[in-house]
Amino acid sequence: MSDTRATDDLQLVPRKTAKQARAQLTVEAILEAGAQVFERLGYASATTNRIAERAGVSIGSLYQYFPSKDAILVALARRHLEEGMTLLAPQLQRLGDGEAWDTVLPDVVDAMVAMHAVAPMLHRCLFEETRLPKGLRDELEALEDALVDVTAKALTADPKRSPADTRLAARIVVNTIEGLTHRLVLRPLPEVDSERVAREITALVRAYVG
Repeated sequence: MSDTRATDDLQLVPRKTAKQARAQLTVEAILEAGAQVFERLGYASATTNRIAERAGVSIGSLYQYFPSKDAILVALARRHLEEGMTLLAPQLQRLGDGEAWDTVLPDVVDAMVAMHAVAPMLHRCLFEETRLPKGLRDELEALEDALVDVTAKALTADPKRSPADTRLAARIVVNTIEGLTHRLVLRPLPEVDSERVAREITALVRAYVG
């Protein structure tokens, strides 16, 4: 079973790293094309042939770098993770610098909503329809743990917040923001915009930690 899983994971990672400028441009073109094809067609209808055509490269060139469409999705998921951290980093820095949790919370929620609102169909493909390799799952779990650490420290330092178990409260806060943002932005209710979603999530989390 473990050998089969290891073989399957090889289909989820790039075949080689692009080092030369021309190769990097090719990989970037494939990823950008993949993002567009998955966003427009969804997971089932997206194919490596369509992605290669959209990128303006031969299917052979695509397979030099990515063994499957899932490998392209995993690369896009990793890029999405990096972009998300770029959005969250300023808010986490504010918490690290001692700014009050209640002040920073709306901006944290806004950043999470913004991250999910860009190309929602692609986001669904990335995190609902693709089996992520263990390495990337480990990265996601490490990121969650880091967010919990920052949140727990901020809740402890805020005299207005006094949860009985700060660590548990912090994990519930992080998972609530992520889970609700994911569901309500990617599967929106009619006539409910992302700004309202952000306000409601913020109000819910404030009520819980208060």
